[in-house]
Amino acid sequence: MAAPAVAVDNLNPKVLKCEYAVRGEVVMHAQRLQQQLQTQPGSLPFDEILYCNIGNPQSLGQQPITFFREVLALCDHPCLLEREETKSLFSADAISRATNILASIPGRATGAYSHSQGIKGLRDAIAAGITARDGFPANADDIFLTDGASPGVHMMMQLLIRNEKDGIFCPIPQYPLYSASIALHGGALVPYYLDESTGWGLEVSDLKKQLEDARSKGIDVRALVVINPGNPTGQVLAEENQRDIVKFCKNEGLVLLADEVYQENIYVDNKKFNSFKKIARSMGYNEEDLTLVSFQSVSKGYYGECGKRGGYMEITGFSAPVREQIYKVASVNLCSNITGQILASLVMNAPKVGDASYASYKAEKDGILQSLARRAKALEDAFNNLEGITCNKAEGAMYLFPQIRLPRKAIEAAKAAKKAPDAFYALRLLETTGIVVVPGSGFGQVPGTWHIRCTILPQEEKIPAIISHFKAFHESFMAKYRD
Repeated sequence: MAAPAVAVDNLNPKVLKCEYAVRGEVVMHAQRLQQQLQTQPGSLPFDEILYCNIGNPQSLGQQPITFFREVLALCDHPCLLEREETKSLFSADAISRATNILASIPGRATGAYSHSQGIKGLRDAIAAGITARDGFPANADDIFLTDGASPGVHMMMQLLIRNEKDGIFCPIPQYPLYSASIALHGGALVPYYLDESTGWGLEVSDLKKQLEDARSKGIDVRALVVINPGNPTGQVLAEENQRDIVKFCKNEGLVLLADEVYQENIYVDNKKFNSFKKIARSMGYNEEDLTLVSFQSVSKGYYGECGKRGGYMEITGFSAPVREQIYKVASVNLCSNITGQILASLVMNAPKVGDASYASYKAEKDGILQSLARRAKALEDAFNNLEGITCNKAEGAMYLFPQIRLPRKAIEAAKAAKKAPDAFYALRLLETTGIVVVPGSGFGQVPGTWHIRCTILPQEEKIPAIISHFKAFHESFMAKYRD
């Protein structure tokens, strides 16, 4: 019999090298258990799977923002705007916003392809939103609308990575999109470690050391990835730290890739989000001083519209010939989806004081963010009260990344099961409680330390039960494997 045309051993080795822990082994096992619960109710020690593995708010019960959905509905079904009863069903500002958006779409057709960078009127609105946020001008021509932030990241990796000697600086722990896209495009991940003991701080002296080390191995480091607020670590960078990073990138000739998708998710009073573009401009650095790409998404924040796949990247500091190449790559994908484009424009231009929807919009937004802050605090306190677990404060984003000091016996049991110790722990947690978390080994961690990433997204009324199930599991796990 002829060998199969496609087998694992004749696939692109870059695909085999690529890993994405957020939907990895633990999650696949959870999906099998979920099917088992459906076909054989009562066959497991729990009655539901609680997905704390991925920042997917609406899958865990978060409601969409009414104003955003009203505008989308009207844009997708414009004949509603002709009907008298629409005025009593939709807010006046949603009607006027949809009317304006449709006027900027050729043929008012949300089912048609758009310009490869995205609809010009929507990019204008996003540029205005960035200008209002930062206090420095933004230009619609610098905006590329994308299906979530991820395609923008892939596009940049495609642009920058020529061969395995091209390196991209990434924080460790990092969001696995970065390690996966670097592997797929055949580059080298150059790690810089965040300091857990200082609340996941970033030391520029460490960056310099890692850069010298990479260059001594013949790696051409092309870009630095910064995730702020942090994923999976939840820290919010201080302004001074951001200035140091900007200066470092300028001095070393690195492209600064700023993942800013959690910019709305800040849970502490003593920190606020500042975009890297705002920091660079406030330092007096212009286009010719720093090459900067900022990523934003409609999947996070208080909106959580993951399935709508909306986002953008703002590119500054690239020469005209390079921008032509970026545009060419965007054109290969034709355009991002129009619903996501509209949402990205709404997220950057939400209702303002005086608008008909403002009061209800603000109540929904504040309600979600305040609840997330309470959930983060409850889970953080619960982790810190357990034997062998320490957890830094979640200042922002949607996750906690507690460190678990596993007993030697547990590490040996994991070895016997051919699992990383934190994966072994996460699988036992899943099989005992139905709670799905991601092992820290999927994000990178200081060798010899073990973590899990847990979202703060389950609905608030479920948090006490999650805490009590987690506590019971952890106590029995530690008792079983105690040295």
